[in-house]
Amino acid sequence: MDKRAMQAKLDELKSDYVRIQGDMDKLEYVRGRVSSAEEQLIRLEKEIAQLRKQLEE
Repeated sequence: MDKRAMQAKLDELKSDYVRIQGDMDKLEYVRGRVSSAEEQLIRLEKEIAQLRKQLEE
């Protein structure tokens, strides 16, 4: 994957992260189950960190 593709993927992951975080806030407000959203956020954080590391190399 070239640098441009990695940056595009990173932007996509960040967008997904913000969307899921907003969904989680709504779930908390209505006292919904947030564990699934939390797991997705953790997974996205790991992917973002990995991509950032690759971009630095």
